[in-house]
Parts: sequence; structure tokens; C-alpha cells
Amino acid sequence: MVILSVGGIDSAIMVIESKNIANVDMFSRLDFIAVISLLGWGLGYFGQPHILARFMAADSHHTIRNARRISMTWMILCLTGTIAIGFFGIAYFENHPELAGSVSKNGEQVFIELAKLIFNPWVAGVVLSAILAAVMSSLSCQLLVCSSAITEDLYKAFLRKKASQKELVWVGRSMVLIISLVAIALAADPNNRVLSLVSYAWAGFGAAFGPVILISVVWSKMTRNAALVGMIVGAVTVIIWKQFAWLGLYEIIPGFLFASISIFVVSLMDSAPSQVITDRFRKAELKFKSVCPSD
Repeated sequence: MVILSVGGIDSAIMVIESKNIANVDMFSRLDFIAVISLLGWGLGYFGQPHILARFMAADSHHTIRNARRISMTWMILCLTGTIAIGFFGIAYFENHPELAGSVSKNGEQVFIELAKLIFNPWVAGVVLSAILAAVMSSLSCQLLVCSSAITEDLYKAFLRKKASQKELVWVGRSMVLIISLVAIALAADPNNRVLSLVSYAWAGFGAAFGPVILISVVWSKMTRNAALVGMIVGAVTVIIWKQFAWLGLYEIIPGFLFASISIFVVSLMDSAPSQVITDRFRKAELKFKSVCPSD
């Protein structure tokens, strides 16, 4: 609809080129550091609790292959659409500068503004509900994972080992409320941008938990202490690197690297895992090879 409203693809590209020829060159302003930083986003998937929770919810290993095909197909379509909205949105607002409004101040609102300007309000409401659906999909998992982690892994494990189930339920609900209030406070800041917040959180989760998850399934000698040190090193590295923005490199890359190194070093210095853990690892490894020989 955006392409049609600006007179077709050829007209849109001409308008975009006239504004800035660099807009039609996807490799302009990209150096080695920028390319590595963009590729580094892929490392974040291994440490995202809301994504890992979906893997844990799989009925069996037989569903993973179809899920992989569906998710990758949808991701390609989704990201292609995202790029197209931003790209052709340049042409639309260049032809209608008086309608640019909030988009000129915050480019992240281009989808919202185009939906309101181009579509009938009823259709725009349906289109805009996609944003709410995407937010609720990730938010529900994030809230549940954070709440259960604090309740089970912190409160019950260290503070109240004999806590009743009813008490844990109320603690979990309280944690959901507190986390929600913190999220609201962050979102209320007009200077915050969605992409910057997501980028920071993505790097933090990815560097803290990603190396632990990956190394634990490929190396039987990783120890508990090494996993803990790896999570701390990864998270701290992301925080420090973000503050100083060294080399302009995305903070997940050094965080992931240093966390991985620390896990290997501490594991080699620490006492070997118990025989029970080693046997469990071998059993899982053999089962994986028997059911997924081609993977």
C-alpha cells in the first residue's frame, strides 16, 4: 500500500535516491566493525529466556524440524517486511513532509504512522494490533521466566527453603508486578528508544546465558562454578562495554567471548564434575545422536 501510494517501486526509488543516494546502497556506511556487530545479534538467541522456554515447551524432538522451517520462513518474511516499511517510508514522507509528524523525531514510529495515514481506521486498528500481539508474545514469556527464576531459584533456594506452594504463588505474583512497574518506568522515559533498549537487553541475556547453554551441551567438563563465573563475566562485560562503547563494537561480542573463555579457564582449574553429571551428559549425547543422526 505504501508503494502504491507513492506511484510504484520505480517512483519510490527515484524519490529515495534524490534524498540521499546512500539510501539505496545497503553496504554504505558499513565498515568491518559494523558488519561484525550486526552478525553478533545472532549470538543473542542462545541466551534469551523467552526463546529457550519455547524450546522447553516442545512436545518432542520430532517437532523441532517443522518448527525450524516455520520459524525461519516467518522470520525472513517478517524482517523483509520490516526493511521494506522503513525503506519505502522514506519515499512516502518525502512526498508528504507535512505528514511526517513524530516520524521525523523518532523513526521507530514509521509503521504506526503509515498505518494510520494509509488505511481506514478499522483496518489500521487490525494492522496496529500486530504490534500489541508481538509485545504480549515476548512479554508474557519474559514475565513468567523472570518471576519463576526469582521465586524458585532465589527466594526458595536461599531465603525460604520450606516455603509453601501458596507462599511461592504470591511471591511469583509480586515479582510479576514489580517487574512490570520497572518496565513501565523505563518505557515512560521519552528519551528511550525501543531498539536501543532491546539491543542492550539482548546483549545482556545473550552474553550472560548463551555461552553457558552452548558449552553445557557440547562439553562435559564444564563445572557449576564455571557456569556461575561465565554468567557474571558476560553480564559485567556487557555493562562496562556499553558504558565506554569501545571500538563501536556491539557489546554482546566481547561479552560472549570473555564469558566463554572464563568458563573454560575456571572449568579446567576447578575440580572435575561428579560421575553422575558426566554419566548424564553421555546419556543425553547418545540419545541425541540416535534420534538426530543427520543434525
